[in-house]
Parts: sequence; structure tokens; C-alpha cells
Amino acid sequence: MNYTDVSYLLLEGHVELEKYRYVYFVISLIVYLLIICCNVVVIFIVLTDKRLHEPMYIFIVALLFNSLFGTTVIYPKLLSDILSKTSVISYEGCLFQAFCVYTYGVSEFTLLSAMAYDRYVSICKPLQYATLVKISTVRKVLFVCWFVPSFEIGVLVILTYRLQLCKFKLDRIYCNNYAIVKLSCGDTTANNFYGLFILIIAVFPPVIFIIFSYAQILTVCLRNSKDFRRKALQTCLPHLIIVTSFSVTSCFEVINSRLEGNVPHIVAMIMSIENLVVPPLINPLIYGLKMQEILKRIKTLFSWKTRISF
Repeated sequence: MNYTDVSYLLLEGHVELEKYRYVYFVISLIVYLLIICCNVVVIFIVLTDKRLHEPMYIFIVALLFNSLFGTTVIYPKLLSDILSKTSVISYEGCLFQAFCVYTYGVSEFTLLSAMAYDRYVSICKPLQYATLVKISTVRKVLFVCWFVPSFEIGVLVILTYRLQLCKFKLDRIYCNNYAIVKLSCGDTTANNFYGLFILIIAVFPPVIFIIFSYAQILTVCLRNSKDFRRKALQTCLPHLIIVTSFSVTSCFEVINSRLEGNVPHIVAMIMSIENLVVPPLINPLIYGLKMQEILKRIKTLFSWKTRISF
């Protein structure tokens, strides 16, 4: 088998780019700007209002920061590629992009499970909340939520980097570790085994924990008054919507990676990008509209700006 020293990779996942180049660019730019604006507004509201410096809102800020991190890894390069005749990325740059995308995804699950624990303690053990969920504890949890995924994905990328590639074309619009591994003609057993291991330990435990937490919350809600259930629902519903949205889009991406070449190309491209469009866009909208305290601050902020403009 002939191996080559690949320094650059071609991203050939764009659909009819020549024909709709500027349409794609405008749509992608609008989506990216919306993601930035929506996330930054909610982050700004929470960080500047000391009354919102509580664990629940700190976790929301962390989740939105993670969304900005994930999209910033993709969109500037994507916008540049749309306007370029050839979509090229260095091999090291491709691995780094894959590292960041995977870290974003795994961190999202760990953050969502941490938020589920916060809601579980708040509703099921309210008298112990101040003891179990202290700000110092939140800082440690956030460190774990980012450090552990970074370490896990770092090992995955190192295993990929050691492979020798014999192909240099990726049928995608951004770099994906599994897609890079498939460019190798050598033995990828270790990569496949470790990738499956990471999928099992990084995704399933958080999802199972979230399900368990909300089962406990539901049990407590059913035993209490209608007013208690309403208040619990107000704080839990946004989180449940976001967990469901991210889990579904992540599932689509995993399926898409494994079935690449067996589904229509346009469908594959939509599935590959939706995890970096849907959650980052709906997270701040849901929290901004559903969380009463944040919504009040947003209304106050924009009403104040309106009075100033007049």
C-alpha cells in the first residue's frame, strides 16, 4: 500500500458551491452573527447582574460559552471556504478543528448533566442546596466539564495523528476525526476501539444521569402542589428541551459519520452541520425566553436602551 506524506486536506463537502456561493455565504454569516448576538446578550445579562450570580445561571453561562467555542471553530473557516475556489486545510489544522469540535460536543453533555444535578438538588433536596451546590463546587465542576473532555479527545486525536494517510480528500465541510481516520489505509483498530470507548464513557453516563435526575424530579413534583409543579417546570423545561435537541442532533451526526456515502450528500451535509447550528442558536433563545429572571433583565435592558435612543 502506498502511503503519502499529507500536509493539506481538501474539504469537498460543499454542495453546488459555484452556483450558490454567495447565497451560502450570506445564510452562514447571518446564522453565525445570530448565534454570537443571542449568546452574548444572555451571557452579558447574567455576568453584569449580581442577583443572577447563582449556580443555575453560572451553568447557563458556561453552556453558552461552550456554544460560542464550538461555532467559532467552524464558522470563520467555513465562511472563508465558501468564498474560495478550493477548500483547503492543513493536516494539523484539520486535527485541531476535529479536536475542538469533539471537545465541544463532549463538554456539552457534561455541562448538561451538571445542570441536571443542580436542578435535582434544588427541587429534591432544597434544604441541602446551599451546602451541596456552592460556588466553589461549581468552579470545580466546570473545570472537570472542560478538562476531562479535552483530555479524552486529546488522546483520540493523538492516535489519529500517528496514522499515515494515503488519501487527502474529505467529503465534508469541516474536519471530523472519524473521517480523517478513514483516509488511512493502515490499521485503525486502536482508533476505532478508543473512539467507541469514548462514545460509551463520554455520552451514555451523562445521558443516563440526566434521565435519572429528571425521573427523581418528576416523582417529587407529582407528590407536591400544582404551584410547586409549575415553578419546577419553569426551571426544568428549558433544560429538557436543550438536552433533547442536543442528543438528537448528536445522534444524527454519529449516524451520519458511520453511514457516510450511503445517504444523499445534501442530507449528509445538513446532518453534519446541524449540531453546530441548532443548539447554539436555540440555547440562548430558550433560556432568554423561558427563564423568568433572565427574561426580566433582557426586557429591562432593551427598554432602557429604547429610552436612551429617544
